Amino acid sequence: MAQRGAPQVMFDGFTCVEIDTTDARIFVRHRRGAGTPVMLLHGHPRTSATWHRVAALLADAGHAVICPDLRGYGRSRGPAPSQDHSAHSKRAMAGDMLQVAHRLGYQKIRLVGHDRGSYVALRLALDHPDVVERVVLIDSLPISEHLRRADAEFATAWWHWFFFAQPEIPERVIMADPSAWYAPKADPVSMGEENHAELMRAVRTPSVVRAMLEDYRAGLTVDRAHEHDDVARGRLLTMPVLILWSLRDDLVRLHGDPLAVWNRWAADVSGFGIDCGHHIAEEAPQELAAALMGFFAAQSRPAPTRTER
Repeated sequence: MAQRGAPQVMFDGFTCVEIDTTDARIFVRHRRGAGTPVMLLHGHPRTSATWHRVAALLADAGHAVICPDLRGYGRSRGPAPSQDHSAHSKRAMAGDMLQVAHRLGYQKIRLVGHDRGSYVALRLALDHPDVVERVVLIDSLPISEHLRRADAEFATAWWHWFFFAQPEIPERVIMADPSAWYAPKADPVSMGEENHAELMRAVRTPSVVRAMLEDYRAGLTVDRAHEHDDVARGRLLTMPVLILWSLRDDLVRLHGDPLAVWNRWAADVSGFGIDCGHHIAEEAPQELAAALMGFFAAQSRPAPTRTER
């Protein structure tokens, strides 16, 4: 575990380390606190810096907080892409997160995943229910549920899923001018200057862009297969689950009530929308932190027995 220099403004009081997992090196910001730690998993193309406002609020309230860069994103590095994309599967990424928690000395965690990070959180919670006490999934459905509902409207709105899955072409297009490609959804004012600068450094790195694309390629292949296997085996999330979504994003417009879908995947589900755009942690940190802390403070209730989807 290699320690890094402290951040200048973001994540005041946090420690930065690099943790070697089985086949990756994961950059992690963390701060000790009371109780079970909260692990925050970012989406595409963000890094752990996207959580800087929420992490500060959680830490100031006394929570232990862990903010990793997913393998290949930001300052984390993973293995070379594999032909079947399994090297960048959500199961591989979830394995990294499990090892990060253990290396930091935690046997239990509370998980929060946004966007692509929500798929990692889902996989970790399904594969290791003994480790995950509670899980929050933001702006997502399971990948297989998105694809099962895919129509012309979905393909038009989420075209990037299918573009990123193509071999080699997306790398050439994006790396021709990565700043221009990512700039439209990266406002330094709403993100915060340091968060924006960190993102821009990451997306100008060819290996990072390749790894992020492999994340999407895995999503349409090996990750989808893993979810189909979950359904076939009748696997459900057994811990309390909170589903949150952005009211100004398109999840509800495309798929209707997210809770109706997630009820097929979990025995104890609650949730609601937050009035903001897609990047909730940057746009509505106070509302998101309040939702997380309320959920973590709630008493668990006996989950109903569920045997069908």
